[in-house]
Amino acid sequence: MAVCKERSALAAAVNGHGPVYPQAPCKVVKGVAIFLREGKEVWRCNAGYAELHFKLEPSD
Repeated sequence: MAVCKERSALAAAVNGHGPVYPQAPCKVVKGVAIFLREGKEVWRCNAGYAELHFKLEPSD
C-alpha cells in the first residue's frame, strides 16, 4: 500500500500524485512502482521516486 505524504488532495494534485491520494495499492516490478485503483493501473513512477514521496507499507 502506498500512502501519499501530501496533507491534502490539492497538494497531491499539484505534485501529480492525485490518482494515488490518499492511498492506493502499489506493486514494484523491475524498479518501477505501479499504482492501482480497482485493479487497474492509474499511475507509475521510478521506485526510488515512490520511496521518497510515499509511505510504502508491505502487504501480507
